[in-house]
This record gives sequence, C-alpha cells and structure tokens, in this order.
Amino acid sequence: MKPWMRILPALLIAGLLPLGSAAAEQHGSAQVVTADIENFWIAHDAIRSEPDPARKQQLIQLLYIDRGTPGLHALMQARAYTAGQYVAAIDAWPRYWASVRPLTHRAFAATTGLEADLATLKRLYPALRPASITYAIGVLRTGGTTLDDKVLIGAELALGDDTVDVSELPQPLQTRLRTFYASQPFHNNGQNNIHEYIHTQQIEAGDTLAQYALREGVAELVAERVTGKKPDLPLYVYGPTHEAELKRQFQADRRGNDYRDWLYNSSANRFGVSDLGYYVGYRIASAYYAAQPDKAKAIATLIELRYDDVAAVDEVILRSGYIR
Repeated sequence: MKPWMRILPALLIAGLLPLGSAAAEQHGSAQVVTADIENFWIAHDAIRSEPDPARKQQLIQLLYIDRGTPGLHALMQARAYTAGQYVAAIDAWPRYWASVRPLTHRAFAATTGLEADLATLKRLYPALRPASITYAIGVLRTGGTTLDDKVLIGAELALGDDTVDVSELPQPLQTRLRTFYASQPFHNNGQNNIHEYIHTQQIEAGDTLAQYALREGVAELVAERVTGKKPDLPLYVYGPTHEAELKRQFQADRRGNDYRDWLYNSSANRFGVSDLGYYVGYRIASAYYAAQPDKAKAIATLIELRYDDVAAVDEVILRSGYIR
C-alpha cells in the first residue's frame, strides 16, 4: 500500500480532504465553481502511481467523484461519464493529460468578464434566471453543456489551446480535437459561457434537426450579441461560402432526426466540416432578429420558443425569411 493511501482515511476524517470541497466565486448572478479541477488532479496523480486496477477505480471514486460538487455530478449525468471511463482515459493518454493540466487551472481567469457579460445579457433579456457555472474535468465529450439551472463546462476542452498534445487520442477524436484546440477555445470562453447560459433559459428541443439547430443557433446569436464574438471554428468560414448548398440540404433534412451531417459530429460528413447545423441555426436566428422591429421582443421570443413544438419552430423559420 502506498504511504498516501494509509493516511487518506485520516485526512478525510480530519476534514483536510473535505468531501465536496467548494472553491467558488460569485460573478454577478452566477456562481462559478472550480473545486472539481483540483480534486481531479489529486485523483489523477494517485491513479498514475497505482498499479492495481481495482484500486484505481476506488481512487477516482473516492478522490474525485465522491468529493464532487453538484456540478460535477450533473456533468457526469449529462454525458454518462463513469469511473471506469476516467481511469481508462488517465491510463491511456498520459501526454494529453500532462499538456492540458496547466491550462485547466485558469478557470477563474477565464471568467473575468462574466459579470459584465451577464449584466449585458440581463439588459437584453430582463427575464433572465440565475444559473451556476461549474468547471470540472470530463472525458473529452463536451466543452459545455447544461442540466436544469447548471452550466457545466468541461475544463479539459473549454480551457485548452493549440499546445494540447492530442497524439495519443484515437481517430476520429484526434482530428476533431486538433481542429477544436487550434481554434483557441480558451480565448472564446466568454462566448461559450453565455451560449451555455442561454441553454439554461431554453426548454429542450424535440426530435428534428430544425428544432436542435435553431436552439443552438439562438444560443450562438445571443452570445454574439453579448460578447461580440463567434467561435473561431471552420463552420463560420465554410458556411458563408457554401450558403446556397447548405440551405438546400438543410431544407431537405430539417424534419428528420438524423444529425450526423449537421450536429455534434466530426468532419467525416458530407460537408467535411463539423457542426454546420450551428451555422444554419445561427443564420435563421439572425435573420429573424434582423426582421423584427422590436429587438427586445425578438430576443425573448427566440429564447422562450417552444423548441419541443415543430409548428412553433417552423413559424420562426418561416418568419425569418432565411429558407423559403
């Protein structure tokens, strides 16, 4: 048994490794929680020095999951992360974790503009409800998602940049993340936070491509209105130069529920570019917003839209004039 394993129970009892420790900071109406990041690296180091597979599972559970904040537990629920997945990733990708480690410690630095952004958002949408923001380490399946009133940021992705070593990752994940990290996601963190914050204000989408794409596009539009930025991703380069083709294909696919060419995908699709559903959704939302004389009402309509109602989504698409 490792020496640190002998003293671990005593540390827990003494409160020196408190369950659910809560490093948090208030930014206006949002609480930002980062305690899970430090807990992950404690668990990571313990697992890397432990040869016994069963003990590795115990360590990730005890040092990370059991000590996790409500945000971590929500992230694990939202992305179906398991203890075994964490251990497998830590064992398989040591160069990846070593390169991303120092970047994950800049979570608070990444939220320095959050209070001002939330104030702007509140002016645009006075009905804004509060939400918490948790930065935690996941297993590379989301840079940002939500569950109820919680914004859940995957720090290993959202705080990265092009220095991250993805060479150990399997394909197509390696190619997808190389493109993603090249976009300098850390520098887009403000837009990412507001995009996900908008999702906490929206209801969930129904089954069709149009419902999902518009919901994402509205979050992109409002985040741009707040931060002045769009993500520096290929979809915003490809989209404007292939607009007519995208419109035609989106119109053909919009009522289906096969998103492989449009959303949450790699570049291995008919367009060769990831997530073009975000672009089309953003263009529809932007066209709708531009066409409305009452901009405050337009923002409220888009955020409060019944995304589970095909007819309601179709009405906004029709009134946008983007697709005829």
